Amino acid sequence: MPTHTRTHARSGGLAGRLVALVADVFAFVIVLWIVLYLLDANQGNQVVDFVHDAATWLAGWSHDIFTFSQEWLNVVIGYGLAAVVYLIAGHALARLLSRF
Repeated sequence: MPTHTRTHARSGGLAGRLVALVADVFAFVIVLWIVLYLLDANQGNQVVDFVHDAATWLAGWSHDIFTFSQEWLNVVIGYGLAAVVYLIAGHALARLLSRF
């Protein structure tokens, strides 16, 4: 097998792993916010505030797609949808990049 092919395959695999890692981190931040919200974490805390801001920025596109009468359900579905989309899209893209 030529050397340039192995190097190319490794770089594609590395790119795929990086994309999957980014998708996992995005989903983790969003799920962490859902857990903190459900546990009624102190939103005056700087760490909780940072996680909330990051999750809101990451999941901004999924807000108000569905609306429910209970706020906790809005948070779980709205943010949860974003986390699931990041995982599915990120890992699909990672798999595609790994093939090249």
